[in-house]
Amino acid sequence: MILLKKLLHRTFGSRFFTIIDGIPALSVIMMLSTFCRIFIRRSVLALSQRLIECVPNFSEGRDQDTVQALSDAVRSVAGVRLADVSADPDHHRTVLTFLGETDAVAEAAFRSARVAVERIDLRQHQGVHPRIGAVDVMPFIPLRGVTMSECAELARQVGYRIARELEVPVYFYEQSALPGKPADLPTLRRGGFERWVGQELTGNRVPDAGPPYLHPTAGAVIIGARGPLIAFNINLNTDRAEIAEQIARTIRRERSQIPQLEGVRALGLFLPSRGIAQVSLNLTRPDRSPLWWVLEYVRSLAVQMGADVQETELIGMLPASAVANVAAHYLLNPALDEKRILELWMDAEWSP
Repeated sequence: MILLKKLLHRTFGSRFFTIIDGIPALSVIMMLSTFCRIFIRRSVLALSQRLIECVPNFSEGRDQDTVQALSDAVRSVAGVRLADVSADPDHHRTVLTFLGETDAVAEAAFRSARVAVERIDLRQHQGVHPRIGAVDVMPFIPLRGVTMSECAELARQVGYRIARELEVPVYFYEQSALPGKPADLPTLRRGGFERWVGQELTGNRVPDAGPPYLHPTAGAVIIGARGPLIAFNINLNTDRAEIAEQIARTIRRERSQIPQLEGVRALGLFLPSRGIAQVSLNLTRPDRSPLWWVLEYVRSLAVQMGADVQETELIGMLPASAVANVAAHYLLNPALDEKRILELWMDAEWSP
């Protein structure tokens, strides 16, 4: 917290701490917690002229030895920076975020997938988050000097290698999807591991690479290229999972009508280890879905049902513009944007 205060003081000046006294505590906490991740992400950009990000989701969030082995696999590749490790025991899921040159990131992605296939057994896996594979989803995101089409091709190359060397079926999604095949993650994951294991995969379920059946312990891998996404969880101060489920249904129903909900994916979950309900969100169009707006929208729905927001969680990284937008809203300063964050200007390659 002391470090955060110093960073914010350097960026916004002493008036920040006078203004911040009038902001709801939850909003301040969310804003402060995201700043550390922003500074980490931007410091990494000096690594390369051609930079991509990989954010694999693994179906293991409880065994710390396995989480460490996955992280070590990424760190073993020169030129790759592991920026974040987010593990959750209720979701039983770990999300790694790493960045670097294209070839190095591809190698790190494969090495981490190999560890997951060797160590994770979905027959023994129970978590609140849907999944179809030990490496459930592995997206690649172009950051600098790399086109989306290049990133999509790289994802396919990694996918073919996983299928060939690890003998795990692979589905390509989003920008890597093959013509005529499903491209969205929920469709490809529908039914989960238990629905398809032990069956021959036919029709739209035929994998894009690898055997026509799920790996008996590792399931399938969904891999592809996409744009930036913010994984944002909102925890409620209630154990009534039906409230979170109703909020998620409302978001899914209204996202075609409300511009700020465009591309927002929502699940209502119960977290047994904490005894609370959670609205788990993926903001697939973060340019259209301000974090502060989504938070207040969920809060308003929760209050109508007799609950409130207890805390929020950020999984992985997010763009500087997203956090600057939160600060601009709660500081009542519409002119505040990422150009006012000092640390960004310390990267010689960054430009607004």
